[in-house]
Amino acid sequence: MKFQSRRAILSAVGTMAVCLLWTPWVRSQSAMAGADQKPQMSEDAFKNIQVLRGIPVNEFMGTMGFFAASLGMNCTDCHVTESAGDWKRYADDTPLKQTARRMVLMENLINRSDFGATRLVTCYTCHRGVQRPEVTPSLAEQYGAPPPDDPDRIEVLPNTPDTSAEAGQILDKFIQAVGGAQQLSKLNSFTAKGTYAGFDTDFRKVPAEIFAKSPNQLTMTNHLSGGDDTTTFDGHEGWVAAADRPVPMILLTGGELDGARLDAELSFPAMLKQALTKWHAGFPPVTVDDRPAQVVEGIAAGGTHVKLFFDKQSGLLLRQTRFIDTRVGLIPLHIDYSDYRAVSGVKMPFKWQVTWVDGQSTTELTAVQPNAAVAAAKFVKPAGAAAK
Repeated sequence: MKFQSRRAILSAVGTMAVCLLWTPWVRSQSAMAGADQKPQMSEDAFKNIQVLRGIPVNEFMGTMGFFAASLGMNCTDCHVTESAGDWKRYADDTPLKQTARRMVLMENLINRSDFGATRLVTCYTCHRGVQRPEVTPSLAEQYGAPPPDDPDRIEVLPNTPDTSAEAGQILDKFIQAVGGAQQLSKLNSFTAKGTYAGFDTDFRKVPAEIFAKSPNQLTMTNHLSGGDDTTTFDGHEGWVAAADRPVPMILLTGGELDGARLDAELSFPAMLKQALTKWHAGFPPVTVDDRPAQVVEGIAAGGTHVKLFFDKQSGLLLRQTRFIDTRVGLIPLHIDYSDYRAVSGVKMPFKWQVTWVDGQSTTELTAVQPNAAVAAAKFVKPAGAAAK
């Protein structure tokens, strides 16, 4: 894929995300409350859902991001032009929406008939970031310089022996790099202030706050112009709440719930080895931002595969990549960590960038208060949002 296409896709998925977060056809908040707060299904939240039924809202949004990344398109490319100024028009049918439905059914049939119901064919298989799949080989690509390897996609080499011990050594080096187990055990909570910038702020910096309590509670609030946007993991459940979204609270499920749990656990990494299972190493050499990295992979409680990239020299965590399962394919999400600073003897990243098919955002901390008093209310669902 050409660099220009990648940049266009980033712009497109940013627009896609804004559209998804403001979908006008969502039913009323009172109807949501009547469902007694189970994860809301796509057909309960949105109108005119014909194929992608029976999946939670967060997974439905993920599938939209998957379409955007696979075809390099944004919301109004698939929806009617009038939807840009009238949210209700997103429910209108268009030829492209109808084609997308047929393509999903086609993929399901191919995977079921030819690959034993294993999902090996997706939108990205043929489209590779463009609207129309190429049917003629490109000599320029065949004989040109190959694109750089994507470190997120690296796989364990064939016939690699059991590498759990090697993975354990890399994780132990990380624990030492951030301060050691004894020092980490002294950090029981923290609060932080900083800034957030992303597609939902037009990349303007807005205030951000973080509240964390050991071993795995985390709330992150971004103070957007239209109201607060808060992501929380309370130790068991995760959700995203925002007053200015048609879906005021989205319960996280699947890979997104696994990710929210892991983000909370990485805030207090002393028990990182227990956070994931089936650890292994044995990956080929790889670099992240030109820094040689050692890679380990583990599996989260919900089955999500997670890769962790550690600086080969310092041992600090450079990147986390997780692969979120959706109805139409796996979505990669990676978080790049940088600007580590010591806080009460523990090194913490003061900057991280989240990149997903739905856009990109950057959080930068300006102040961290270790072992601060964090009210239990910071990890309580909004009123009427308790799970059954």
